[in-house]
Amino acid sequence: MAAKFLQIHPLNPQINRIAEVVECLKNGGLIIYPTDTVYGLGCDLTNKGAIEKLCRIKGIKPEKINLSFICYDLSHISEFAKHLDTSAFKALKKNLPGPFTFILEASSTVPKNLIAKKKTVGIRIPDHEIPRQIVKELGHPLISSSIKDDDEIIEYTTDPELIYEKYKNLVDIVIDSGNSGNIPSTIIDVTSGDFEIIRQGLGEFCY
Repeated sequence: MAAKFLQIHPLNPQINRIAEVVECLKNGGLIIYPTDTVYGLGCDLTNKGAIEKLCRIKGIKPEKINLSFICYDLSHISEFAKHLDTSAFKALKKNLPGPFTFILEASSTVPKNLIAKKKTVGIRIPDHEIPRQIVKELGHPLISSSIKDDDEIIEYTTDPELIYEKYKNLVDIVIDSGNSGNIPSTIIDVTSGDFEIIRQGLGEFCY
């Protein structure tokens, strides 16, 4: 069965449609959804089978997956990442929600929920109502991976209708909230105790 193409308003997401997406995730479904950067492929953090399906689509082994979580707010960080010092926490608070992925040391909670035991985890709190409302209603973060294009020059597909044509037989729901940008998040590694920008994407990081 082909995926559902579900239109959701980017600023005022319809409650019933968010509930439909959450129900799909709880049942092990995969979704494609908008963020404040590029469209993402996601599934329920706690569903091992869904994570395995996501890995098959991405063509990677589960133990090789780089974990990136879409979170609702900073409260999730204390659950899935080790303790941050005050300056690091203040920097995250200053820049989130926003187009940043922070690489943090994973807490002992993470391996219990996932296939592979990982030492680090990427935390995203996008400045976009749709993924944040999905996570809020789901009750825990999404595993997330960017939707990349086969064309290395284009790199990221911005049109949800084109994304749907490519992924309609691989996922369960493709959310349409209009065209996205084509610049990914800026990735910042905090594991050394300092802030190391390992990929400059959208947004200017403020210390």
